[in-house]
Amino acid sequence: MSYLLHIDSSARGEASVSRQVAQSFRDQWQGPVVHRDLAAAPVPHLTAAGVTARDIDPARHTPEQAKAQALQDELIEEFLGAGAYLFTVPMYNLSMPSAFKAWLDQILVTDRTFTHAGPSPAAGRPALLISARGGSYGPGAPREGFDYLVPTLEAVLGHEDLLGLDVTTVTPELTMAPHAPALAALLPLHEASMTSAHTHARTLATTFGAPRAA
Repeated sequence: MSYLLHIDSSARGEASVSRQVAQSFRDQWQGPVVHRDLAAAPVPHLTAAGVTARDIDPARHTPEQAKAQALQDELIEEFLGAGAYLFTVPMYNLSMPSAFKAWLDQILVTDRTFTHAGPSPAAGRPALLISARGGSYGPGAPREGFDYLVPTLEAVLGHEDLLGLDVTTVTPELTMAPHAPALAALLPLHEASMTSAHTHARTLATTFGAPRAA
């Protein structure tokens, strides 16, 4: 049985709302899990050695290229070995944590995880993206249009020309409402968002892997 690959990137540990919602998914998930916590054990950012190693015969690699290639091989094999994915990626300064971007840059390799000549090896596999945020960025919100995280990741993770995953996104919002007096009036909206996020995550855990309607 293939596993769920859970990639965590929140720096806040157990206090992370994204991690808490992900735990609701994990509590209902039936099957093995491979968990990579990028906050506890970050992968290096992509270097020149990592880029050039992709196009050079391994027999000609420098020590730096060989080390960089070994890391990419490990991460790519881990990614491709999964049958489903759980990505815990909170919004930091309108975008993703740098730790998650570093992981993406290591695994996005032409003709390995995606190809320009057809579907990617992981195309169609289910993925849940959980992204908590302190405010609200949806239609009608004062900061509508300032979410540069979800659109980017839905494209990279889900577009047919890239990883091609079947992505569902859950965004617990207004997480600063319990802590910022200026947002106290928005506390009911935050609580409703949290309830919806946990419920959605638990439901998805029971449907991932099941045939989806065309």
